[in-house]
Amino acid sequence: MASSTISSKSPKMEESSKHFILIHGACHGAWCWYKMKPLLESAGHKVTAIDLAASGIDCRRIEDLRSLEDYSEPLINAISSFPSDQKVVLVGHSLGGLSIALAADKFPEKVSVLVFLAAFMPDFVHRPSYVLEKYFERTPLESWEDTKFESYGNPCEDLRAILFGPNFIAHKLYELCSPKDLALGMSMIRPSSIFMADLIKASNFTEEGFGSVPRVYITCKEDKTIPIEYQLWMIENMGGVNEVKEMDGVGHMPMLSSPDDLLLCLLGISYK
Repeated sequence: MASSTISSKSPKMEESSKHFILIHGACHGAWCWYKMKPLLESAGHKVTAIDLAASGIDCRRIEDLRSLEDYSEPLINAISSFPSDQKVVLVGHSLGGLSIALAADKFPEKVSVLVFLAAFMPDFVHRPSYVLEKYFERTPLESWEDTKFESYGNPCEDLRAILFGPNFIAHKLYELCSPKDLALGMSMIRPSSIFMADLIKASNFTEEGFGSVPRVYITCKEDKTIPIEYQLWMIENMGGVNEVKEMDGVGHMPMLSSPDDLLLCLLGISYK
């Protein structure tokens, strides 16, 4: 065991250490990274898994939120508190891709790379809602199975909450995960929103902000929620990314079903 007064990390490890910020997808929370956090820390990195607003153990309710910025506030606050010379690796899963794009647009100087993990990746040419609009155009209503979409707030605001149903979770999200992780997901999910009404009216992400940060996309080839064809379409829509990493035989929740493989992907990105 290393002495309490001597670092257990070598100078080389200290020099290559990164700060990973892990951002969950809709209806989830920081809890879904419970396997990845210790793996990355064991590799010598600092890791922060954040509960976005009304997610995980955050005390707010989805009814309290009106916009992507409201939802992403915990991430924005965290990055704004970092020193100006500190850069982080932002990893966004699924809907979390929009939150990391928003954070990078506000603080491009504090982000070394954006990692989109089977995530919605906006561009800086179209409005922020574009990739979601195209996704819903291509996704048949019946594919959502028992997922609930419910309105909230003032009817004129057109606010809608989403809550994945047990069948959808089992068949489209956690189908390659262990029974224990499926049980965890069933017990921990909370209503979320995609904030379409807000994103349709929002200004485009900027090329000077979001567009200036290196982007890596990790595809999950067996994803039944955001199919591989749509992941590849978003990469093409962006006009390419700095790097594409492929995960074969992996569904929508690689942090739970294939944490060791995902670790290799993230370490490869961090070393670059």
